[in-house]
Amino acid sequence: MLGVDTNVLVRFLVRDDEDQFERAQKLIKLEIAAGRHVFVSLLVLLETEWVLRSRYSLQKNLIIEAISRLLDAADVRFEDEPAIEEALFIWKDATADFADCLIGAKNRRLGCRATATFDTKASKLSVFIAA
Repeated sequence: MLGVDTNVLVRFLVRDDEDQFERAQKLIKLEIAAGRHVFVSLLVLLETEWVLRSRYSLQKNLIIEAISRLLDAADVRFEDEPAIEEALFIWKDATADFADCLIGAKNRRLGCRATATFDTKASKLSVFIAA
């Protein structure tokens, strides 16, 4: 299995630098051709969402679509895929950030009854309580 860094994943998704896109695509294809998987950690996913939103000004629905396509890919593995799916489901209708949705979902999967926060938007989510 080959882990990818944020910059490789972003180049693969947005294809804004043709040389780096081709290199990322080649790495991924070689891994898959060898019968292995590509791995995306939670940290890389969070950073990717931030880059897509802040650097590329992508709307939430397009980011959700991109992450969902990656989740559907048979050759891509994620750290705690169920938490990511829950976070995307929550984020779709929330005003809170994706990071907050993922933190809440991950903490719930780890056994937390809720996550305490001072963040007003996050505190409105069912997985948080106001501190």
